[in-house]
Amino acid sequence: MSERSVSRRKQEKRWYTVLAPEQFDRAEIGETTADDPELVYGRTIETTLGAIKNDASENNTKLTFQINDVGSDAAYTEFVRHELTRDYLRSLVRRGSSKIAAYVTVLTSDDYRVQLQPVAFTTKKADHSQEKAIRDTMVDIVREAARERTFDDLVDSVVESRLSSAIYAEAKSIYPLRRVEIQKLTLEARPEEVAEEEETSVDVEGEDVEV
Repeated sequence: MSERSVSRRKQEKRWYTVLAPEQFDRAEIGETTADDPELVYGRTIETTLGAIKNDASENNTKLTFQINDVGSDAAYTEFVRHELTRDYLRSLVRRGSSKIAAYVTVLTSDDYRVQLQPVAFTTKKADHSQEKAIRDTMVDIVREAARERTFDDLVDSVVESRLSSAIYAEAKSIYPLRRVEIQKLTLEARPEEVAEEEETSVDVEGEDVEV
């Protein structure tokens, strides 16, 4: 390939400003380049809640967005993951106390499948039955929250710490808690993907199987 061809190809590349979803006020979260707009779809951008809010105290929260639409000079995204940094989670661990984690897969009211990982930190060492009761409480509250909320509303409740506060208020009566966090929220499937999985499952179950 000649130098002229390489130069022409470079000139054809276009920069796109990557924007967060509307629920994050369309904040600019980065830039990406491509010589074909179709190549921009599906790319992921990671930033922090602190960068979006211009608040350094929120830098312990990482947010990941995926590009799902492209304009002439902008790329639009959807939210796909919320995660607390490892350093922040390590800072919450205390000797002689309990760390109680749970993994919950839920379906929101608008049929998004999401996995959440709540975690509670006690003031002192809890026994097995207390840890189980706290874990069960976390799971129940997360499931109820998902049933009552759309995907966007559930994300908001996690990002704004309302869900973790609700868990804390309920579970602290079981054993004294120092802190509750949602350490991760991950989008696993969109409504159309959930519907397709359910349709496939029904088709398989409906097939005649010879014995």
